Amino acid sequence: MVLLILGVALWWGAHLFKRLAPARRAAMGDKGKGLVALALVASILLMIFGYRMADVPHGAFFWGRHPATVGINNLLMLFALYLTSPGPKKGALLYRMRHPMLTGFLLWTVAHLLVNGDVPSFVLFGGLGLWAIVEMAVINRAEPNWTPPAKGSIAKDAMFLAISLVLLVVIGFIHTWLGYPAFGS
Repeated sequence: MVLLILGVALWWGAHLFKRLAPARRAAMGDKGKGLVALALVASILLMIFGYRMADVPHGAFFWGRHPATVGINNLLMLFALYLTSPGPKKGALLYRMRHPMLTGFLLWTVAHLLVNGDVPSFVLFGGLGLWAIVEMAVINRAEPNWTPPAKGSIAKDAMFLAISLVLLVVIGFIHTWLGYPAFGS
């Protein structure tokens, strides 16, 4: 569980570093981009290994998969994938949404918590969901004036939704291959 907590903490730190310590980040120059990217890769690896090594069968378990929550999870995941695509900024439906990627990320965490009611999932998905909320607040505070992009077309919305559906199927099969069935029980 320690690796998992360290991974989530490193994710928070790497993402918030630029906003919370802008002078220090600016002093690092272009070299700082590589260091932040390296920290993010390390955080992802820590989260993956920490989650896989967590003692789920013997730890606290509050709820599990149910056909209804799996279906809701998949619908939320489709919408989360769409929000993290360029669709909201290039389309006509959600172009006025300020933080579509962070909202999609938050939706991803909620969807995963619906089907994973154990302590390691609370740490991973809850910690990352809380980060997304904090990140939106920090951005809004640092940049209160925001202008939405120009309105796009419904055709772009449809295209990115179709791509999101294909990605959902691919990600679902990868999850199933790794032992986490995404489309059934």
